[in-house]
Amino acid sequence: MDARFQRRVQRYGWDKAAAYYEQGWARQLEPAQTRLLELAALAPGERVLDVACGTGLVTFPAGAAVGPRGAVVGTDISEVMVARLRQAATSRGVANVTAERMDAEDLRFPDGSFDVVLCALGLMYFPDPRKSLQEMRRLLRLGGRVAVAVWGARDRCGWAEIFPIVDRRVASEVCPLFFQLGTGDGLGLTMEMAGLTDMTVDRIATTLHYDSGEEACGAAFAGGPVAMAYSRFDQRTREDAFAEYLASIEPYRRGDQYAIPGEFVVARAFRAPG
Repeated sequence: MDARFQRRVQRYGWDKAAAYYEQGWARQLEPAQTRLLELAALAPGERVLDVACGTGLVTFPAGAAVGPRGAVVGTDISEVMVARLRQAATSRGVANVTAERMDAEDLRFPDGSFDVVLCALGLMYFPDPRKSLQEMRRLLRLGGRVAVAVWGARDRCGWAEIFPIVDRRVASEVCPLFFQLGTGDGLGLTMEMAGLTDMTVDRIATTLHYDSGEEACGAAFAGGPVAMAYSRFDQRTREDAFAEYLASIEPYRRGDQYAIPGEFVVARAFRAPG
């Protein structure tokens, strides 16, 4: 896929998903985000960059960890996500968290600007993950660290049928290689090719809990990566897509609720001299 087109799909898709994102995913992503922050081991006074920050689910905990002497900058390709993060920082009175709209492959900061770079569940969406990781490495001081989380292998993510279900109705072009980084050694090898060293990689089994089929569909269609394609569905198409998705997660239904298996891969690596 053309990289510029993919970026445009990501930008406007996440603009549409922003209003539903935290409602559908905050609870589900918490295990990956918690482990990412543990591996990052943020210290008071550090400067941190949060790439693909979304609405700030990692950005604000990072700001609390580095304290008033530190600073966290969030970047995201979605202007709406960035605006929501800025608004939240203002309403919460958080002075050490800021946000800018930027492409992850073109992060407009000087070399060595940060002690730590975080990227929680964004790398799968970038047209060139290795180039994005090279940008993250460039921005680290020597000895600085990167902590990254991605979704795991496709066959361990029970919600994965959302992509072909949507693509059968309208080409989403959202992330053709979505599960590649989470399969086998994909993430670690990509980080190594980007020049990062001394890697720690954890694979985490998780369960996505939803209280109803309506909640599960809302998260999958309106609050996630297929939101732009979903916005083009007419009512009949939405009903058919919901029915097909619910059939795909039927094995995980527990009464009215759903417990859908998932997997995260979380890694930390360092910028060595050179």
